[in-house]
Amino acid sequence: MRTWLSKLYPCQRIESVYGFDFETAKSKGIKALFFDIDNTLVPHDALADERSRGLMAVLRHKGFSLGLVSNNREPRVKSFAESCGGLEYVFLSGKPKPDGYLRLCERLSVKPDQVLFFGDQLFTDIWGANNAGIESILVEPIDKNTDIPRIRIKRWLEKPILCLYKKGFFL
Repeated sequence: MRTWLSKLYPCQRIESVYGFDFETAKSKGIKALFFDIDNTLVPHDALADERSRGLMAVLRHKGFSLGLVSNNREPRVKSFAESCGGLEYVFLSGKPKPDGYLRLCERLSVKPDQVLFFGDQLFTDIWGANNAGIESILVEPIDKNTDIPRIRIKRWLEKPILCLYKKGFFL
């Protein structure tokens, strides 16, 4: 029996987006990939780097539609999106509400079940993707030392939920 807590559980948990098997996702009908930015693709507040730009170029070449869903303000998100080759994006998305995810689905002409979302936080990224009906993938934060204080508090609150997730409770 699924509970409200299962909305906080990712469909998968991975170390890094940079080692993910995107070919398998494509073979399963995934057409679009959505990403959080901070501590998912780069450390918090870092600019798009060679690695993140390279990943987006490779994924675009593989035929994926790409987008960013972020609670950040537009200058941060737009700058990152442009640096990565002009990605579609939603800023001030209101995660964990599903609206931003669903707007991006509309812009890219994909259905939620054709999308994977990658993020590093349960209470915004994962909960939001799950609320939108999008397969959520929890990524280990790139550098927790760059987190701002409110995110550090959220990470502390995430610990018991992740413990339950690891043990398979409340699924």
